[in-house]
Amino acid sequence: MAAPTIPLHEKDALVNPYAPEPTVTSSYFNPVSPFFNAYDRFARWRADLGLPQPGTVENLQKEVKGTHLSNYIFDGARADLTKSLSMSPLFQVTHSFALGSQTLPASYNFGAIFANSSVFLQGSVDHEGSMNARFNNGWNANNVTKAQAQLSSNIDQSMIQLEHDYQGSDFSANIKAINPSPRDLTGIYVGSYLQSLTKNLAVGVETLYQRPTPNQGETSTSYLAKLTGSERNWTATAQLQPSGVLTATYWQKLSEKVEVAADVQVLAAPQRRDAIATLGAKYDFRVATFRAQVDSTGKVSALLEQRFVPAFAFLVAGEIDHFKNSAKVGVGVMIESSSLTPEEMGMMPPP
Repeated sequence: MAAPTIPLHEKDALVNPYAPEPTVTSSYFNPVSPFFNAYDRFARWRADLGLPQPGTVENLQKEVKGTHLSNYIFDGARADLTKSLSMSPLFQVTHSFALGSQTLPASYNFGAIFANSSVFLQGSVDHEGSMNARFNNGWNANNVTKAQAQLSSNIDQSMIQLEHDYQGSDFSANIKAINPSPRDLTGIYVGSYLQSLTKNLAVGVETLYQRPTPNQGETSTSYLAKLTGSERNWTATAQLQPSGVLTATYWQKLSEKVEVAADVQVLAAPQRRDAIATLGAKYDFRVATFRAQVDSTGKVSALLEQRFVPAFAFLVAGEIDHFKNSAKVGVGVMIESSSLTPEEMGMMPPP
């Protein structure tokens, strides 16, 4: 028996539940959508490259500065007495004494530090009443706001500095203002950007704008480059300033306990040509750290930090200038104490 036929007009009235829904096209054109689409494709392409985070311009030469003696050498006698009042959050106070230096007068400094997972506060005051303060706030893993201030009886030595760091997956950016005036916008403004081009090479730029008076301004730009080994065991950097100063550094970790670093500064200005080379090494022993350094100006420096117990360290520093036929010697102690019980210190991580 044949199946009944359905008239054509009744077929049109039936609805197929499996038929796809008709697409609705709009005649409205968004002029910015091509740019967003291009940016999304560019962002996906950058993410697929897997470029590393290059660090900040401020820490471009961090490894070299940690190996050389420029931030550690001293002469005369010094003592740092630190007392930890809390470990989580960290809160400690420090009394620092210095005397007998050939270049600096005798001084006393009282400092305090407070830090937790997102906030860092540091303040100090010396015997002359000069105050220094530092504040860091990490909003998240990518954004950090920093503020520094120095107040002195001499108005020319007082300053305030405001800056903000942003670190992306493969770049970092920083903006900084030194003694900014909201009334006439005078001050010093610095902006820097560092971008990873490959897994080993990063390049950047730093621009400085000085505005001492409302009617006067000057801009200068420096160019940066950073080359890192595949195993992150060596780093080479270069910085070219518009004044004709070229700075090149090299740092290498020879072993778990030995690091070496070299620094070369070349001044190629029309009115002056000069160069200084520095070579340094750092040795980490089980309970001691030794740093040695020699430069092309005839200076040989060394610093030994011997830690007898975790709460007591003894420092000996020396520098000989062969060209000037002079020498400097420094001795110091660092003593740390805590009001916490051993059980409390064992329950809390170190700072």
